[in-house]
Amino acid sequence: MPSHTPSQRYLSTRGGSYDLSFEDVVLKGLASDGGLFIPEEIPTLPTDWASKWQHLSFADLAYEIFSLYISPSEIPSADLKQIIEKSYSTFRTKDVTPTVTLDAKKNIHLLELFHGPTFAFKDVALQFLGNLFEYFLVRRNQGKSGRGREHLTVVGATSGDTGSAAIYGLRGKKDVSVFIMHPHGKVSAIQEAQMTTVLDANVHNLAVDGTFDDCQDFVKALFADPEINKTHRLAAVNSINWARILAQITYYFYSYFQLIRQSSFLPASTVRFVVPTGNFGDILAGYFAKRMGLPSQKLVIATNENDILHRFWQTGKYEKKPVYGQEALGGEPADGVKAHEDGVKETLSPAMDILVSSNFERLLWFLAYEVYSTNGDAVSQRRAQAGDHVKSWLNALKSEGGFSVDNKILEAAKVSFTSYRVSDKETLDTIANVFTTISPNYVLDPHSAIGVAAALRSAEEPDAQPPSTHHISLSTAHPAKFSNAVQDALQGEKGYSWEKIEPQEFKGLEDKPRRVSHVKKSDGWEGVRRVVVAEVEAELQAAESAQK
Repeated sequence: MPSHTPSQRYLSTRGGSYDLSFEDVVLKGLASDGGLFIPEEIPTLPTDWASKWQHLSFADLAYEIFSLYISPSEIPSADLKQIIEKSYSTFRTKDVTPTVTLDAKKNIHLLELFHGPTFAFKDVALQFLGNLFEYFLVRRNQGKSGRGREHLTVVGATSGDTGSAAIYGLRGKKDVSVFIMHPHGKVSAIQEAQMTTVLDANVHNLAVDGTFDDCQDFVKALFADPEINKTHRLAAVNSINWARILAQITYYFYSYFQLIRQSSFLPASTVRFVVPTGNFGDILAGYFAKRMGLPSQKLVIATNENDILHRFWQTGKYEKKPVYGQEALGGEPADGVKAHEDGVKETLSPAMDILVSSNFERLLWFLAYEVYSTNGDAVSQRRAQAGDHVKSWLNALKSEGGFSVDNKILEAAKVSFTSYRVSDKETLDTIANVFTTISPNYVLDPHSAIGVAAALRSAEEPDAQPPSTHHISLSTAHPAKFSNAVQDALQGEKGYSWEKIEPQEFKGLEDKPRRVSHVKKSDGWEGVRRVVVAEVEAELQAAESAQK
């Protein structure tokens, strides 16, 4: 049994909402002051973690890690184990997230995160989150009936994979309504089909005629709206929900253990994790793993041409306005790349076509906490000061389109992270190069290719070269989810055929009946609120009729 700390409490990145429990933050999603929840303390690993955890199954390892954040007084150990087992029994491989070696000479490995129900990394967190929601609701609704039962209204935004993973994690669950917004025409055809062909009565797809950032803004506006919060219990599935980050910590440890079991990994070896990222959630889980004590030389941010994160690590400026064609920032601009009117560039990696990375706010809080206060200050004062800094930065982002941090913050950010920007051309070249040369017949999706391209560049850095350094690049989606990019890169290559790639589950999916509502951006978040309220009411009435 793991050694349990007292029940972990959570606070907001913007200074408010203190002393909330794990259950509170999972069900609440976003803090009432608009901030994101973070644990008051990042737990340290038990002294014997390296030997004790090395040979654990994925589910058992998840249990050990989650138990450092979730006290048995909140979720009894037997219940937590059951939730975890249920969540990962849906994956197509025993390892859940296996690691494969792409390039043995350069020590570049790929962490495959696409073996869940929707063939994307989001399943690792959203299968768990869906079961958590269900567990908390069943517990709260014991002995209640009719309108006296607590009903959860889950609202999310997706650039492709979050939506289908959330829907597959919550479809058919009692006392839960799911509303997922996606930018109309800006997700891949298979992603759209995965979402909109789910016809369960509690699932609602909303196609917004805008960008992912517009969808994300609508979600945040709903969570900040007093009117709907009086009548509905809103819950978040985006990576603003802390449980999403927690669930993703596991595979950083699991891949590290897989690597050290390989003979090529020597005691003196170091690891860099490379993460294709848009919203900064996946790599933030790696930051928590590193802070807990997982040995990691650096976390490598890999962006596409929507490169707000890369530009921050280069300049200390976090600005919505994209910089076009800045070769100095790495990578060349792709020919024919379309820019949306709001500045988002449409690329071959649409899940990363994001201007504002929501989870970056969590990192900013930790940086401000470390840089702007001393250990001599009271902890409550340090936390409040960090929240004030985050609030002022985010206000500037909202009012002026960006903000700058001083050199101390930038240098602190560079301690754990480095970054690369990868163009569409380089993405296609990487897919082709891996398939034909680096790891013959291995097919990458465009997001995973961005990670591998960054890993190849990182492996040339003086302090990150083989044989002493290994790179684990996160493969975030199955290539069949992004057929256009894969076909563009590999059409005509010897040994390539689409039939070998396409999973059985995808065949005929695009021809199935669909259910989706269209939302005009001009209707604003108030228009979305009207849809949510009407659909939840219809569901509740249908449930009451069924009971009579």
